[in-house]
Amino acid sequence: RDEAVDAFAAVAGILFKAWISDAGGERWGAIYVFESAAAADQPLPSRARELIGKDPDVIEIFDLEASVSVADQLARLGLAFG
Repeated sequence: RDEAVDAFAAVAGILFKAWISDAGGERWGAIYVFESAAAADQPLPSRARELIGKDPDVIEIFDLEASVSVADQLARLGLAFG
């Protein structure tokens, strides 16, 4: 947490990242929202794979259809508002 949060706060074009985990199911992951597909395609500053010891089992990319948030930068993002 200490190194990752600050590193991701400096990533150009990232609007949101949530780190998620399920200790009981030994699952981990992240949800990202980027301002563009180009921003999402850049190398990211992550040591998670190194620390956890394996690559993700699943990587899926979606278009954001709509969003609601109290954070101005995340409010009304997505294809529904484009």
